[in-house]
Amino acid sequence: MDIEKAVLAIITTKEERVSGGAPIFICSSKEELELFSTNLEAILDGIAHRLSDEVYIIVKH
Repeated sequence: MDIEKAVLAIITTKEERVSGGAPIFICSSKEELELFSTNLEAILDGIAHRLSDEVYIIVKH
């Protein structure tokens, strides 16, 4: 099964700012947020987008 045009993951340091059907990863620091984003981008074969200093999403285009 190929997934196209989907949000694969949400990574945040502010749990109260996100919700939805994609997996949500809560990080304790900005450094951990950036590490998770980079690693999940590679693992999920998606692209990381920074929406704010506290929220990144991994998408498949």
